[in-house]
Amino acid sequence: MTETEQLHDAGAVALREQWRAVTVDAVWLRPGDWYHPAVDALVEAIVSGGSPLAAAARLGESRGAAGVGIAETLDDVAALYGLIGLEPGLDVVRALCEGWAVAVEGIPVQAACIEPESGLPTLEYLAVRLGETYGAARKHAHHAFLTHCLVLVDVATEELPAWRRMARSAAMGRALSSALVPGHPMAALGGGAFAVLVARDFDLGETVRLMRDQVNEQAAQLQISDLLRQPPRIWIEPLPETHERAVDLLNHLRR
Repeated sequence: MTETEQLHDAGAVALREQWRAVTVDAVWLRPGDWYHPAVDALVEAIVSGGSPLAAAARLGESRGAAGVGIAETLDDVAALYGLIGLEPGLDVVRALCEGWAVAVEGIPVQAACIEPESGLPTLEYLAVRLGETYGAARKHAHHAFLTHCLVLVDVATEELPAWRRMARSAAMGRALSSALVPGHPMAALGGGAFAVLVARDFDLGETVRLMRDQVNEQAAQLQISDLLRQPPRIWIEPLPETHERAVDLLNHLRR
């Protein structure tokens, strides 16, 4: 091994360990399963000045096969690029997403409460939470359509390639989760549409404003503002009188 190769190797190991520390502290949900040989390939490509695209695709595929969501995968790679003072370019994001999609498409479909692209609950999960809301209101002699409403968010533009759709969904998942305190029932409806169940109270207007701000902020951070409807459509949808009609409404909104 030449002296230059030794320097590159040492630099790659140091960067990898810095990456591990930062991402495990701030991003990664399961520290024990972070390492994969594809990690080394991406670090080595960056340190050597080579193209990172093949390594990014391989890393995305390994993450998807391991059941890691696309948002967590993107955040992880963003942590690496943050260490070198850069942001991953769209070509890197594309390669990462396409690799992730290849793996996920090969996994047998399973019933789950989380939609993998956005990391948000599914419509079916939101329907269950709606049932709880209607039941609680009835128990206290209230009407759910007076105490709660849906906030709908539509950021759809034209038909997008799979990797761009995934980047958009990941940004939206983070945006909606960041705008609201944990525990707010929400769901991805598909096709760039999302629904959130919120209390109909004095904070409703501020909640809508925070959601709009977070959508724009996350889009800017991922450099995907051109993938979102500008401005995003965000509106308040009254709940129907019954849970059954509320579920029908969600199914009507599904894309």
